[in-house]
Amino acid sequence: MKIFSILILTTSLILSQTGIEIARMVDTRKTPKDMSNVTKMVLTNSKGKSRVNKMASKSMEGNKKQIIWFLEPKDDKGVAFLKIEHENKDDEMRMWLPAFNKVRRISSKKKGDAFMGSDLSYEDLSNRDTNENTYNRLDDVMVDEKLCYVLEVVPHPKVRSSYSKHITWIDKESLMLVKEESFDRRGAIKKKKEFSHIELKGYFVMNYVFVKDVQKNHTTEVSFDKLQIDTGISSNLFQEKNLKRLPKN
Repeated sequence: MKIFSILILTTSLILSQTGIEIARMVDTRKTPKDMSNVTKMVLTNSKGKSRVNKMASKSMEGNKKQIIWFLEPKDDKGVAFLKIEHENKDDEMRMWLPAFNKVRRISSKKKGDAFMGSDLSYEDLSNRDTNENTYNRLDDVMVDEKLCYVLEVVPHPKVRSSYSKHITWIDKESLMLVKEESFDRRGAIKKKKEFSHIELKGYFVMNYVFVKDVQKNHTTEVSFDKLQIDTGISSNLFQEKNLKRLPKN
């Protein structure tokens, strides 16, 4: 009877987890100290025409610091992006544009703009601050044989967001995103996103993202190759001057 009571209590505690508690679990899950990869991004328009970009990316602190260099195609080679997220002030985002010999600073008002013509906005590239959103737990569901938490994520009114809400599916085992639907400020569905991940050295890391802008019928497919973690990347890398320095490999 005691074992039965413990099982009931444990099940009750799991079911009673609130949306914000689940969001905090996701936010505090175990992540690598640093990560690097080669990224392939395929953009496909409504007519089926595709454009392929190849990038090198390095990040730290759960992607709160990230630098990306474009390697291909030739006309984009050398373009670079730097992001540093802060808790108590606006995130820093800068884009190096070698054709104009100029660093473009991306203000918080521009976070809804598309990243290099993709279906990912600058806002999509940033982690969500749990203090800036309301998290409502919906019924759990199965997605691709994964039991998932489902959260309705609503940005606070004072937050500069291009979205009115998100519906997010989170794998209970890995606490990684499985899919998400994002809605525009009018409440109409804007983007559908799918994610996949792998286990690497005891960490769950994302290795694929697919985004469809349902209003424009445009898609972005992102795959992460040559994934390396905990290689000792220095925080000094994440400086504006390093945007102009393409990695050697």
